Amino acid sequence: MSDIFCSLRKLSVIYGPQRNGTAALDGIDLDIVTGERLAIIGESGSGKSTLARALAGLLPEGARVGGEMHWPGLGRPPRPGRDFGFVFQDPGSSLNPVLTIGEQIAEGARRHLGLGWRQAYVRAEELLERVRMPQPEKVIRAFPHQLSGGQRQRVAIAAAIAARPALLIADEATSALDVVVQAEIIRLLDGLVRQDGMTLVFITHDIALASGFIDRIAVFHNARLVESGPVRSVLSAPKSDYTATLIASHRDLETPPLIAGAPA
Repeated sequence: MSDIFCSLRKLSVIYGPQRNGTAALDGIDLDIVTGERLAIIGESGSGKSTLARALAGLLPEGARVGGEMHWPGLGRPPRPGRDFGFVFQDPGSSLNPVLTIGEQIAEGARRHLGLGWRQAYVRAEELLERVRMPQPEKVIRAFPHQLSGGQRQRVAIAAAIAARPALLIADEATSALDVVVQAEIIRLLDGLVRQDGMTLVFITHDIALASGFIDRIAVFHNARLVESGPVRSVLSAPKSDYTATLIASHRDLETPPLIAGAPA
């Protein structure tokens, strides 16, 4: 049996007033397997981004959390910023406009790996090479506004993995990019996760985009988990009527996936 990285039991998150709050997650039972690539699929408002923030400890102040969250894959309570890397939807807003690219990547390595600034900058340049940034020695001195959207997302990914996290969470990380750049970022994430042995939680509304490279799918609807399972099983024989409708309504699902060869 596969090792469980994170186990969620009856996880609930409520936003708003005590009596009239809105349930963003409602009794979620879900296991995340160590080393897997798990896609969280759902429409806007389904709870998928709340799940991502709950995992990373990034819920807003005042959010009320119920249920249990265990981390057998870590063997201890998670350390914010060290055990998780988080890639947000908008690469522009996730980077500080007044700091250089090098400073922003190096900071994570310096703070969480105990490196000096010189060593951290060396790691930052190495990471820029890993995310396939051209001329990393120049990019490291650039500012975010000098880069394209796709380049900024590559920088955000480099910053997210700077501290060698065990879990990488990508929350709609490609939705602000054009189709060609989306495919490049997906290939990049897939390669990095495989090379470093990370666990990936990929949040998206696009079931076709995710289907080509992930191992399992968890489908969310109205704050609830309606179905989860291996990608081929869910796509070929969905158990939930909502999942079946989601698949049937997706115009691009009949076209070849962006990453060839969906896993079994």
